[in-house]
Amino acid sequence: MPIFEYRCKECGAKFEKISHTSGTQVLCKNCSSPKVEKLLSVFAVAGGSHEGLSNEPGPCPCGAARRGMCCE
Repeated sequence: MPIFEYRCKECGAKFEKISHTSGTQVLCKNCSSPKVEKLLSVFAVAGGSHEGLSNEPGPCPCGAARRGMCCE
């Protein structure tokens, strides 16, 4: 089941919710307002391999956090 991130348009609270179906109404966990917006989430994959990553410090010119993390 996917976990979605939301922000309440009334109180500004950010929260996560497991969604069983896309048609389910989401209420703010802080103020119970139905005025929430779905946020774009960052997808992360954990793994033990750093193959292909450069050891050069600093961000990549493409905007990736480290050199060698981009898809160029």
